[in-house]
Amino acid sequence: MGSTYSIKYVRSEGVAPQAELKAATEAILAEIDLQMSTYRDDSLIEQFNRAPAGTCQAMPRGVLDLVRAGNRLHEESQGHFDLTLEPLLDLWGFAKGQGEAVPDAERLAEVRQRVGQQHLRIEGEQLCKDVDVQVDFNSIAAGYAVDLIVARLGELGVTSYLVEATGELKAAGFKPDGSHWRIGLEAPRDDQRVAQRILQLDGYGISTSGDYRNYFEENGQRYSHTLDPLSGTPVNHKLAAVTVADPSTLRADGLSTLLMVLGPEAGMAFAERNGIAAFFVTREGEGFVTQGTTAFEQLFAAGDEQ
Repeated sequence: MGSTYSIKYVRSEGVAPQAELKAATEAILAEIDLQMSTYRDDSLIEQFNRAPAGTCQAMPRGVLDLVRAGNRLHEESQGHFDLTLEPLLDLWGFAKGQGEAVPDAERLAEVRQRVGQQHLRIEGEQLCKDVDVQVDFNSIAAGYAVDLIVARLGELGVTSYLVEATGELKAAGFKPDGSHWRIGLEAPRDDQRVAQRILQLDGYGISTSGDYRNYFEENGQRYSHTLDPLSGTPVNHKLAAVTVADPSTLRADGLSTLLMVLGPEAGMAFAERNGIAAFFVTREGEGFVTQGTTAFEQLFAAGDEQ
């Protein structure tokens, strides 16, 4: 995934040796990399992405599970979440380190013909595509990795942990001193890292999406790396970051992306309607305004700190 991972856990009776935990974790990450990475040409999903329209390819359960999770988010949001944005990310220069630039309208219209999750379908154990779409799991793969690692560590006796991969994380249990695992939500500032709010976690995955570090400017206009699948263009609203808490880190990962696409008003309405625990950070003049959904404030009111 082009990033890092970190695992903290409490050693207790019945927990496997550290070397075994590390080997199990890295085996999961290696398998995900081989199946889903867009950074390597030999991954299963990149082989699928190169295949022509009208073809099917046998896929392991993990890939099909992620497509199903993406389909659920796609349907719930009426298309504002989409796993087939890779051609658009390439076009805008947000993929694999190309130079960012605003494409012309004709080229944008052409590339949009190759985007749309509705063109993907699962037949048995095969993934099929009706048009020349390319799948990019970067909006949910890290959360999926965290959930798999947590499940494997549980099998190896770990009950208290803080597992993080590329910034998505999940924690449960207590530290040796009896306190909760605590994480800081970062304030969306370009110049320094500041914790905006401290959360106590037990059994929830956390994902934050934001546009405050990954963007470019052209002719005085700011272009976020978060693309709206329905327009094919970067989102244009005042939402700087959104954090989601969910028992499924995969779902938290996908929902944070989805809410970032929807923006502050539509995102908050969607989150409240669906009982999502989300925390929004919106630009207001030179500063920021924060707002949590009802579910978020109920979840973290008891022990969090400002």
